[in-house]
Parts: sequence; C-alpha cells; structure tokens
Amino acid sequence: MANTTKQLLDIYYEGFVRKEGWESVIADDFTFIGGDMTQNVPLAGKAAYIEVIKRFSRAFRRMHVKEMIVEGENACVIGNYDFTFPNGANINGDVAEIWKARNGKLASLSIWFDTLTFDKNTPKP
Repeated sequence: MANTTKQLLDIYYEGFVRKEGWESVIADDFTFIGGDMTQNVPLAGKAAYIEVIKRFSRAFRRMHVKEMIVEGENACVIGNYDFTFPNGANINGDVAEIWKARNGKLASLSIWFDTLTFDKNTPKP
C-alpha cells in the first residue's frame, strides 16, 4: 500500500532535518519551482532537485515544520529555518512550501520565501 501524502512528508522532513534519507520519497520526474521568483519554469527531475538541496543544505543549520495542512495529494507546509550565510549573518525565517504527491511519491514542490535576504547575504559568483 502506498504512503499517504502526510506519511511522505513526514519521511521527507525527518530526513531533510538530518540532511540525509529524504530522497526516497521524491518522484523521478519531480518538478521544483523556487529560489527565483522571476523564474516560473520548473526545474525537472529528481537528480536536479537533489543538487538544489545539496546547495541549500549548506545555508541552514536547523529546520522544523511549523505548520502542515494536507488535503488528499496536496499539502502546504510552513517550514522554519535557521540560516547561516557565507558572510556570517544568522537569520531565522519561514518558507512556504506547496507540495503535490502522485503515485505514492512527492511529485512537485513550489516554495516562497524572502529572496532579498538571500541575495543580500550570499556572495555573487
């Protein structure tokens, strides 16, 4: 029997907090929108999302789920993060995370957060 959306999210966030073990619930054709509010074309594929999270994981020290609303295969999670930026700034912030599940896996994620704070505290390449 397939996991429910809530079970998938519980597995994801338990692993996400540890920075390992979250990948098992991500669909191979996963789509992701986030990090650049001017970019509305989703990043496609599980491997591409894993690379995004590898970079993002360097920025947060701690994360917890502040609120989770699940309705069928749709969910909204408010995640609270303690970030440490390369310039030494330590900031706490919330991220709105909108999920869709399909066929027993997490199929897509769109996130919204304060991109200006990230831009001001992250060096340009």
